[in-house]
Amino acid sequence: MIYSLIGYYSLVIGLIIGLSLFYFSYKNFNNSDILDIKILSFTFLQLFFVVISFLSLIFSFVISDFSNETVFNNSHTTKPLFYKISGTWGNHEGSLLLWLLVLTLFIFLFLIRTKNQPVKYKILTLVFQQIIIVGFFLFLIKTSNPFNYIFPIPTEGLGLNPILQDPALAIHPPVLYLGYVGSSIIFSSVLAATSLKIISTSWASHIKNWILISWIFLTMGILLGSIWAYYELGWGGFWFWDPVENVSLMPWLALTTLLHCILVLEKKSILTSWVIILSITTFTLSMCGTFLVRSGILNSVHTFANDPERGLFILVFLFILIFLSILIFFFFHKDNDTKSYSFFWFSKETSILINNWFMMYFLSVVLIGTVYPIFLDVISSQKISVGPPFYHKLIIPFLIPFLLMMAIGPKLKWIKSQLEDKIYLISFLIISILLAFLVLKNFNQNILINTILISSALYLFFMTLRDFFSKTYKNISQNIAHFGFSLLILSILFNNLFASEIITNLKVGETFENSKTKIVFESVDQKKEKNYNAIIANFSISNSNGEEDRFSPELRIYNQPVIATSEADIKTTLMSDKFIVINLVQNQDFFNVRYQVKPFMLWIWLSVILISFGGIVSFLQKKS
Repeated sequence: MIYSLIGYYSLVIGLIIGLSLFYFSYKNFNNSDILDIKILSFTFLQLFFVVISFLSLIFSFVISDFSNETVFNNSHTTKPLFYKISGTWGNHEGSLLLWLLVLTLFIFLFLIRTKNQPVKYKILTLVFQQIIIVGFFLFLIKTSNPFNYIFPIPTEGLGLNPILQDPALAIHPPVLYLGYVGSSIIFSSVLAATSLKIISTSWASHIKNWILISWIFLTMGILLGSIWAYYELGWGGFWFWDPVENVSLMPWLALTTLLHCILVLEKKSILTSWVIILSITTFTLSMCGTFLVRSGILNSVHTFANDPERGLFILVFLFILIFLSILIFFFFHKDNDTKSYSFFWFSKETSILINNWFMMYFLSVVLIGTVYPIFLDVISSQKISVGPPFYHKLIIPFLIPFLLMMAIGPKLKWIKSQLEDKIYLISFLIISILLAFLVLKNFNQNILINTILISSALYLFFMTLRDFFSKTYKNISQNIAHFGFSLLILSILFNNLFASEIITNLKVGETFENSKTKIVFESVDQKKEKNYNAIIANFSISNSNGEEDRFSPELRIYNQPVIATSEADIKTTLMSDKFIVINLVQNQDFFNVRYQVKPFMLWIWLSVILISFGGIVSFLQKKS
């Protein structure tokens, strides 16, 4: 109980400090030769008290303090220590406290790391960030207090959802939040710079680092979530267009577009409106995601809460932030840059602008696919779900010119360009088409659309691969990221085209066999752990080449809460994953068996790591 009291009053003190910072900012803004030391001190104190509050919640989980309502609802004495700690942010209240921690951390780092920028700019950035921070303080204290006291004190907790008891969960949310919430500092910064009319190449160089940090963490956070869902949820794939997955993808698309725009602004002092709008859009989409998840509107494995009051608070807060942003944009931003409308059609900035439009189109498709079922449900009480066919039909045709533009764009020069080295450009295109055609013909796949799609991805692959060995090409970070993206698209295409799946019901001792695969259900074992009992099914699976693998997927029955989960067994090699998962068939002795061979799964994960590595190299290059 003592930790809950410390945690709660630390939040209250943090809120008071936030309100005090408005006063100090106002005073310093009128006399802005240097940044008032009180502002730095109070910003540090605010971070300090939020850290104390967060640690108090962790300690409450570790000692299983069930007088704390959040601990009672999300923990249990038999839960391993690792999951007690990670359970701190595996619920609505704790995850919002983590949001607040990242918000206060970023503004403190921003103030101490920002050099050679006007003091008024730093102060205004602090003010806008404090508006967000104070909003989250109020949200936590009023509707989502992680330190609510319950009496009489229960002797046992309700436990954490078993599917969230996984090592990846310990790092997925914090990494994702560093990306999500990190975009808040971009939002605050762009509002401050717009208000002061200092959007320039110098400001672009300064804010680019913060965009890179946010982008790297968001990319890695999405990757970790995708890997976790792959092996923990038994879906057997890397992306399912789940609404909450989409909610993380939308700010990533906006942030990636912003990253390219800021490069143009840094070099040519153009696309200022794009930069402002995308900065606002990225954080707005992060907030929208929070609203959709926290309001209980979306039904997903990722949702923790189903409370209209919480959703209403975030919705109102979101409208206030959007209104403020629009007001500042229209009143303060004057786009006097006529150069932005006079691009030469064949130049690097034109290629970036065209791909920006493609990215906005992809973002629109994902947005419509995510929110349309919600509006339809509200308007007509009709429930529909938008699945992969919708996204594939609308995205894939536009992916082809997007990839070609990615391949050629970096070869162009700023302002005006001539297409140089035409021979190798055309040669690589012909080689890519031929390779794609031969591969697809060999595997009896649909030739026309797949040939165009794969040859576009192969073209980007070869072009970026060549640049690693080119003495004239200097942008190594961009090349790594684009090479990783080509590898990602190729891996996804091959994974979809050449995957195989067997779904059957088997009893112990039975065998399934077709022309390519033989599945023998050999035996069943049982295992008892501290917080669950497991049924382990033993399989022997061989292919037509005589290669045999042994698999042991599990069914786990957790004791608190009493939930059964399926734990897949996966054999990973460089070229493919063999994935098997089981479920009990109700009231029968049969097990439902799903066996998949998924080509290039490892390369999907590696390519995303490579994309993130490109961002890290760019960040380090800038720092050096």
